[in-house]
Amino acid sequence: MKISLADPADARVRVILEHHLSEMLATSPPESVHALSVGELRHPDISFYVGEDGGDVLVCGALKRLGTDEAELKSMRTIERARGRGLASMMLEHLLGVARSCGYRAVRLETGAEDHFGPARRLYAKHGFVEGEPFADYLLDPNSVYMHLKLRG
Repeated sequence: MKISLADPADARVRVILEHHLSEMLATSPPESVHALSVGELRHPDISFYVGEDGGDVLVCGALKRLGTDEAELKSMRTIERARGRGLASMMLEHLLGVARSCGYRAVRLETGAEDHFGPARRLYAKHGFVEGEPFADYLLDPNSVYMHLKLRG
């Protein structure tokens, strides 16, 4: 699989992101959905990546800069037919490598508290993320789990 920077507006990616957003809205109360739209993912503070195999986009993920020394993980998604192959771990490792090369001291994320998000929480924990307090503009929400990983310091 090849991981590279991509435009979230690419038609192959847009379908995945729109499905992701609709699934989040079907799974969590609207006020607890923090998935970004395609337009929001095109912000200059966000680096968006895809993992492709044979021209098919199988996984995506993004890093959003939070100040000068932290980043937030956003829009991690593996398409259904590609799950169970370790692609999410590959993307997460890539994003953490990017964060390290940018000099970030920590990476943070928000994910759902519902059972539906259990596999995501286990993936993040396997890579060293621990649960913590809300960060940036997030507020304490019983439907959200906030996780962070120290990269240095």
